[in-house]
Amino acid sequence: MAERSFAKEVQDLRIGAGQEFRGEGILAITKALLECGVGYVGGYQGAPVSHLIDVLSYAEDILNDLGIHFEANASEAAAAAMLAGSVNYPIRGAVTFKGPVGANVAADALANLSSGGVMGGAMVILGEDYGEGSSIMQERTHAFATKSQLWLLDPRPNLPSIVKTVRDGFELSEASNTPVILQVRIRACHVYGSFTARDNQRPPVTVRDALEEPQRRTERITLPPFTYRHEMEKVTERMPAASRFIEERELNERFGGDGEIGIIVQGGIYNGVIRALQRLELADAYGESDVPLYVLNVTYPLVDTEVLAFCSGKRAVLIVEEGQPAYIEDAIAALLYRHQASCVLVGKGPLPIAGEYTGTVLMDGVTGFLREHGEDLLPQGHRETNGHVTETTDPELEHTVPIRPPGFCTGCPERPIFAATKLVEENLGPHHIAGDIGCHLFSILPPFEIGSTTMGYGLGPASAAALSAKGARRSISFIGDGGLWHNGLTSSIGNAVYNESDNVIVVVDNFYSAATGGQDVPSSRADNTSRSTHHPIADAVRGLGVRWVREIDRTYDVNRLKNLLTEALTTEETGPKVIIASSECMLNKQRRERPLRNDAIKSGERVVVPRFGVDEDVCTGDHACMRLSGCPSLSVKTLDDPLRDDPVAAIDESCVGCGNCGEVADAAVLCPSFHRVDVVHNPRPWDRFASRVSDLCIGSLQRWRDRRRLVFEERG
Repeated sequence: MAERSFAKEVQDLRIGAGQEFRGEGILAITKALLECGVGYVGGYQGAPVSHLIDVLSYAEDILNDLGIHFEANASEAAAAAMLAGSVNYPIRGAVTFKGPVGANVAADALANLSSGGVMGGAMVILGEDYGEGSSIMQERTHAFATKSQLWLLDPRPNLPSIVKTVRDGFELSEASNTPVILQVRIRACHVYGSFTARDNQRPPVTVRDALEEPQRRTERITLPPFTYRHEMEKVTERMPAASRFIEERELNERFGGDGEIGIIVQGGIYNGVIRALQRLELADAYGESDVPLYVLNVTYPLVDTEVLAFCSGKRAVLIVEEGQPAYIEDAIAALLYRHQASCVLVGKGPLPIAGEYTGTVLMDGVTGFLREHGEDLLPQGHRETNGHVTETTDPELEHTVPIRPPGFCTGCPERPIFAATKLVEENLGPHHIAGDIGCHLFSILPPFEIGSTTMGYGLGPASAAALSAKGARRSISFIGDGGLWHNGLTSSIGNAVYNESDNVIVVVDNFYSAATGGQDVPSSRADNTSRSTHHPIADAVRGLGVRWVREIDRTYDVNRLKNLLTEALTTEETGPKVIIASSECMLNKQRRERPLRNDAIKSGERVVVPRFGVDEDVCTGDHACMRLSGCPSLSVKTLDDPLRDDPVAAIDESCVGCGNCGEVADAAVLCPSFHRVDVVHNPRPWDRFASRVSDLCIGSLQRWRDRRRLVFEERG
C-alpha cells in the first residue's frame, strides 16, 4: 500500500472546462496529461515524483474511461522503453521517474528513442532531486538532455505555469519530432495552488487503434545506415524546428521591462529569485520586477536570438543556474563571445558553484551581483559592502549541534537483520559488506556502521563481485525486494549464479518497495486489484539456479537470523548463498492496522496492544542494547537514586510493540531487563478479575521480599 491515499483527490480530475482545479503540483500534472489527450502513461516511483505514480494508480478508472493505457513499470528503463509507442504512431505518451538516477537507468532506451525520433508527443516527467535534502548523489539531468538531445523544460513552480508547460511540451515534441523532459523540483511537485481546467480529451488514436493497424517505419529504427542520418537530422532539422517553436510560442518569459542590468534564471528557480528581489524592495508581491528577468522555461535548447536580444544594451547579466557544471552559463558565455557582445556575464561567483540555491543563497548572490554592477538599484540599507545583509548561521552550531542522519523507523523489521550481522561478526570476524539502495542502506550509519559501498538500485550483490575468491572469506551483500525486482534479479542474482560466486546475499523482503513510498512489487503479500502479486522471491532465485536458499518469515527472531548467517558463511557448499529475510514494513503495517484498531476501540471491542518496557532495577546502564538496536523509541532516563549515576534504558510512547529490543538483548546475552506488557482496551469482566488476582499475587510477593530485605537502622 502506498504511503498516501489519493482516492479522494483523483475525483477532481474529472472536472471540465472553466472549473477551478485546486491541488498539488503532481495532481495538476496528471490533470494536464488528461487534458492533452495522452494515449498511455507509465513510470517508476521515486521521490520527488513518487506520488505521481500513486495518483495514476488511484485514477485508473478515469484512465480506462478515456481509453488511456497505464503501466506501473518494473524500472525506469522499462518506463522509457514504453515511449516507443510514439515512434510509429501519432499517440501521445508520458512516463515519470526520479532523476538523475532514473535517467541513468533509462539511458539506453532514451538514447534510442531520441535517435530515431517520435511521431506522437513523448514526454518524460522527471523529478529533479537536487540539493541538501536529496537522497541521491548530487548530479543534474541537464547533461543527459544535451547528450541525447532531449528538450529540457523547467517551468516556473506554480500550477498554471506547470500545466501550460505540459501542454506546450507535447506540441514542442510533435513540432520537432523529439522527446521532451519536463523537469520538476521537489517544491514544484508539492506546491499547492489552482488553475482553470479544460475538458479531458480521449486520445485521437488509442493504443487499441494502433494494435488494430500496426505500422512500421524502417528509417526510424536505430540501425546503420539510418543512425548517421538521425544524427544529422538532430542538428539540421529537429533543433531548428524546436528553436522556432519556442520563440514563436514564447515558451520563455520576460519580466521587468528594459534596463542596463538583467537576470537570466531557470524557470524552476524563479520563485526564489523573485523573493530575493522582493526582500531587496526591487519587486512586488505580484512579481513585477524593477530588474529585467529572462525566465528559461526551456533550458535546452537555448534560443540564440532570444538570449542575444535580452543581453543587448545591458552592461551586466547574472545567470542563476542551480548546481554544477554550469551548462547554461557556459553556453551563453560562448554565444556572447561568438557574437562579440560587450555584456559582462556573471554567474558562479556571487552564487556558489555547487549546492542548492536556497532563499538565503539567492538573497546573498543577487545582492552581491547588484552591489558590484547595479548599486544604484539597491535601496540605501542594502548597499553596505562589509558583510552579508542576511542572517548567517553561527559557525559554532555545526560543532555543538549533532547532525541528524537518516535511520530506520520505530519497529522497522530491517533493524534486527543488522543486529544479527553485528553479532555474527563478533564471532567470525569482520567481512566485506556491500550495501544497496533502499531503507537497508541506513545500516551504514550508526549504530550499526555496516557496509562499505553502494553502487545503485539492485546492484548490492553485483558490487561485491570483484571481492569474490573461492576458498577466501565470503563477503555479505544486501538487496531489497524493490531493488531485486527493479533489476537485481538479473544484474545481481543471475550474475552471481553465472559466475559461481561463493558469497552470501541477504534479500531484505518487507513486502513493498518501501523506500519509494510503499508501492506493491511482484512478491507483495497484499492482494492488488489491478496488479499481479504473491510471486515468491524464493521461486525466482531458485529459477535462476541458486541452490542454497534459506527463508525466515520473522526477522525479529535475531537468534535464528544469526544462525542462518553463520551457516551461510561457514557451509562447505559452493555457489551463491541466498537468505530471504521477510517481515512487513512497519510503517505500512501501522498504516493498515492502526485505523482498524482505533475503530475497534471506539466501537467497544476488546483490543490487546503489546507494549515493551525496561525494568529500572535490573538495567545495568551499559546501553549495549541501544548499540545493537538503535530504535528511536529506545532512549535513556536518569534515575533519582543517588547510587545510580549512569542513566538507564527507557522505552517511550512511540513503541509499536515489535519486540526487537528484547530479542536483541536475548540474542546478545544482555541484561534481562526488557519486559512485555499487554494493554487491554475495553476489558471484559474476566480481564478485570485476572488483573486483580495478578495484582494480589505480585503485591504479596513484593511484601514477602520486603520482609526478607536486610535493613540497616540508625541508632542514636
